[in-house]
Amino acid sequence: MRAKAHVKGHPIHQILVPLPIGLLVGAFGFHVAGRLLDDPTLWTIGGYLVPAGVATGLLAGVFGFVDYLWAVPPRSSGRTRATRHMLANLSALALFVAASFLRGEPSAEPGALVLLLEAVGLAALSAGGWMGGTLVTRNFIGPEHRYAGAGRWKDESVRESAGGPVVVARADELQRDQMKLLRVDGRRIVLARTEEGHVAFDDSCTHRGGSLADGVMICGRVQCLWHGSQFDVSTGAVHAGPAERPIGTYALEESGGEVRLLLDESGGPRPAGGRPKAAAGS
Repeated sequence: MRAKAHVKGHPIHQILVPLPIGLLVGAFGFHVAGRLLDDPTLWTIGGYLVPAGVATGLLAGVFGFVDYLWAVPPRSSGRTRATRHMLANLSALALFVAASFLRGEPSAEPGALVLLLEAVGLAALSAGGWMGGTLVTRNFIGPEHRYAGAGRWKDESVRESAGGPVVVARADELQRDQMKLLRVDGRRIVLARTEEGHVAFDDSCTHRGGSLADGVMICGRVQCLWHGSQFDVSTGAVHAGPAERPIGTYALEESGGEVRLLLDESGGPRPAGGRPKAAAGS
């Protein structure tokens, strides 16, 4: 799923994370080398690298938190992994700050406790990096792929408190087998176009909560990229994969060149054909 914090599709968080990793690993390396070689110049260099690593780590974390709120699917295994990724990296930065505070001046020789704190910090940083890599390569947080017909990722926030239809797209906005993510009062709904017309369904795969808007749709079926579950986009029925429960589908109407999502009296999306809404995956 495309990162929310990006520059022309390039995720800012992933651009920045090599800086704190390189600086903090370098700091520990200079500290160890300085102690082994009894060279104050080396451990002084390490002393100056620590605040630079912490500062760039916090900067990368700001953009990562934006993606955490907007790009990582809620109530999913990816969100759990992203939470652990964030906590591990924040713990690593806190350990390096504690080590730097304990040491005092950058020119002071790092003691055994300082090196121990930094070593544990690097372990936490490694764990966070491992989980971050999994978020990118397995949960596809950051990459932006194309839909059929070279369609690009689209998302739109829709807020409506009263019942009734709300315009969610132009009738010619999507081509066949293209999708668009709608954020409707905290609920994520996919608007898609099939050979028969437009459909709307839950964005959350009922297996592990992967984003279906970030999946692939063809011949009236959508496939989650996380574990391969396939759903009928008109009925919500499961066709393949580990998912066992159907996804919710929602009512639409098309007139005057516009596609409208039908809402109920409370302002929420109206289920298609009176079908109950499927629960989100965990």
